[in-house]
Amino acid sequence: MGREAPGALPPGAAAYVLGSPALAAELEAVGIPHLGPGPAALPGPAPADWAQAPLDPAVRAVLVGFDEHFSYAKLCQALRYLLRGGSDCLLVGTNRDHRLPLEGGTGIPGTGCLVKAVETAAQREAFIVGKPNRYMFDCVVSEFNIDPARTIMVGDRLDTDILMGNSCGLTTLLTLTGVTALDEVKGHQESDCPARQSLVPDYYVDSIADLLPALGD
Repeated sequence: MGREAPGALPPGAAAYVLGSPALAAELEAVGIPHLGPGPAALPGPAPADWAQAPLDPAVRAVLVGFDEHFSYAKLCQALRYLLRGGSDCLLVGTNRDHRLPLEGGTGIPGTGCLVKAVETAAQREAFIVGKPNRYMFDCVVSEFNIDPARTIMVGDRLDTDILMGNSCGLTTLLTLTGVTALDEVKGHQESDCPARQSLVPDYYVDSIADLLPALGD
């Protein structure tokens, strides 16, 4: 959480994206060239073939988001870009959510699983721009002049939403309609561990709908 933000990409530099078309569109909106979204196949039957796939000389960053087409072929390319560029090639992740909850108590792997795969292959840590890193909030503050003392962070995850809110000096409110149960909160609250205490929200509601009366005042 305390890592310094990476520097800006040099003019004309591109990003190799393990992510969705929506993530690619965000790059396009700020003029960053990109490649990578969509399915990818290994370029041949043998590992020697995989290590010889063409690399775009403009790529200076690997960006990892949620990618339903994540594959070994993409992991190989991401690693090769990072090895080629060394510390001059940025490794950036959108978030570390390990699981996305679905109805009925089930779930699917989250972006954090994909980020971890790239980190493991590259043997380096990604800079996370999303929660719980405060980088995203600092960007919002600089753009909209938000007063943290008058801001409330509402979320359903302790290790992302609530942790970021607490670290940024915001009032925090947990909604119990997501991945967190109240017993988990109580366990952190009763702990003497500062790291666990940082996951405790100021308030909680059973449902986000419980906020509607307050918003109407």
